[in-house]
Amino acid sequence: MSQRKIIGVILLVIGVILLVFGYNATQATGEQLAENLTGHYSDQTMVYIIVGAVAAVGGLLMVFTGGRR
Repeated sequence: MSQRKIIGVILLVIGVILLVFGYNATQATGEQLAENLTGHYSDQTMVYIIVGAVAAVGGLLMVFTGGRR
């Protein structure tokens, strides 16, 4: 396995973990109350979701295109 694919797998795992943290944060009572009052989630929750999604997509791309040179 190439080094690029290994880094891709690591990014994918980190991305999934951050997405799970973000999802769990959206289900918290305080977060749901804030979302109902303001119409959007807190900045920290959005960072988890956005960074997690970017890392997961980047990791997938690195895994599937990592070995071609």
